[in-house]
Amino acid sequence: MNWTARIGAALRRHGRAAAKALWRFNRDDGWAVASHITLSGVLALFPFLIFCASLVAFFDLGDFPDTVIHLVFDAWPASVAEPIAREVRAVLTEPRGDVLTLGAAVAMYFASGGVEALRLGLNRAYRVAETRNIAVRRIQSIAFVLGASVVIATIAFMVVLTPLTLAIARKFSPEIVAQFPQIVSWRLVVSGAVLTVGLFAAHRWLPSGKRGFGDVVPGILLTLAAWLAASYAFSIYLEGFANYVGTYAGLAGVMIALIFVYIMSAIFLIGAEYNAALSRVAVPRKADPVTNPDP
Repeated sequence: MNWTARIGAALRRHGRAAAKALWRFNRDDGWAVASHITLSGVLALFPFLIFCASLVAFFDLGDFPDTVIHLVFDAWPASVAEPIAREVRAVLTEPRGDVLTLGAAVAMYFASGGVEALRLGLNRAYRVAETRNIAVRRIQSIAFVLGASVVIATIAFMVVLTPLTLAIARKFSPEIVAQFPQIVSWRLVVSGAVLTVGLFAAHRWLPSGKRGFGDVVPGILLTLAAWLAASYAFSIYLEGFANYVGTYAGLAGVMIALIFVYIMSAIFLIGAEYNAALSRVAVPRKADPVTNPDP
């Protein structure tokens, strides 16, 4: 089989997998599961950020609200991110140092509920039955929350350390330092990298069963590409066509954010459905010799 035939066969295989993923997503109540993930994620967001703020305050790692707002919301359309970012800033500017208290533990537990919602959606998408007991699952979810908190705290530390590092480097090599990209640019890069690693961890370890690197990458790439396209399209829609203020009045900002997260949740599930469908679509193989041809 020459390379053009191989490319054609691969495109047909991926096309069949994409069509099957969309069909199964609609058939198996994917929109309802996406709404569950949306609500659970929004409910888990503030407890998670409160726990992160407690962790950062415990280690005195600098201006955490600005760091987390840029990290989480820079990739969102401005009209979507603004109402949530404003409330996040209000919550995170409260003095906190209770990382080792009961309040922080409760916040971490409720934040893990968002991880459990992702697990439910991934298990349905991958067509696997959950075999781990509830204690193991909850411990794993809390570990995800802790891991994400440590990542954000590390980034906060890097934000504090970067200006000092650049100031020292500028004394020795100002020409090289001048070539560094702007802070906004590397913030987007860091946000994208954290998001990609988080997607891989979710697909790899949250659902029941075992999946290799190659088993989850196609759906992750599809998810990232679709998220970018949907985010851009949604921002254009909000600027030119939407009138949520006339429909939801003072709740318009909140509703816009919920609808955006709902769309992102649906795309996340479709990415998992795509991985599952791709694993079931037969890879074309070289035909075996025909021993009994039809007359």
